[in-house]
Amino acid sequence: MKIVIINYGAGNIQSIKFAIKRLGYEAVLSDNVSEIKAADKVIFPGVGEASSAMKKLRDSKLDAIIPDLKQPVLGICLGMQLMCNSSEEGNTQGLGIFDVDVKKFSDKVKVPQIGWNQITDLKTSLFKGIPEKEHIYLVHSFYAPICSETIAVSEYEVPYSAALQKDNFYGTQFHPEKSSTIGEAILKNFLEVI
Repeated sequence: MKIVIINYGAGNIQSIKFAIKRLGYEAVLSDNVSEIKAADKVIFPGVGEASSAMKKLRDSKLDAIIPDLKQPVLGICLGMQLMCNSSEEGNTQGLGIFDVDVKKFSDKVKVPQIGWNQITDLKTSLFKGIPEKEHIYLVHSFYAPICSETIAVSEYEVPYSAALQKDNFYGTQFHPEKSSTIGEAILKNFLEVI
């Protein structure tokens, strides 16, 4: 199986690569369009700020190919947020894969939300074998509200989308690669079940 992690200079790339290796697979980092298109599975990571990350995607022309990918794609953290219509962070236009706009948590709570939180309302094979109320690891100041594409829910000030899915596109607000054995099981589901 060919696994490609999109390399666009906005990633927690090494920790994802190590997590995939622990599952017995090798992943390659690439910004090469034909290599990404030829992959069996694509992982779209992201750590950082939305508008500068989108600029990197546009500069490398990756913004044009990601929405057209036909194989399973997993966006992680900022990667998931960039797959949405827009983000309040830097007033950023997203890739428009998920039909939801990313919002900022209010000033009433400490941001970023850092640490472990529960996930509930788990749907789709991404969460096959994962019990309700398991804990996952998050670091974020922005969130995707609950919408028709929500497949897992977490709560911090408000309930929000911990994961999204539309067709072959999946996204997790949490970091599966930093979420211990549960995160590893979710990553395994993406690689082996989906």
